[in-house]
Amino acid sequence: MQSLFLGIAALACPVGMGFMMWMMSRGQHKDRDDGTHQVEQLRAEIDQLKAERAHTGR
Repeated sequence: MQSLFLGIAALACPVGMGFMMWMMSRGQHKDRDDGTHQVEQLRAEIDQLKAERAHTGR
């Protein structure tokens, strides 16, 4: 029984590290998608401001 607990304890660290790395990589992919969306929104806003600026003659 003691060897079972030692085996579980020995596997807890690598399994936990793998899980944390997986969770962090999921977060990076999510941020990347949101960043692309934000860039598109900012470009659209810049285009809109340029059109307004051209319309007012400044």
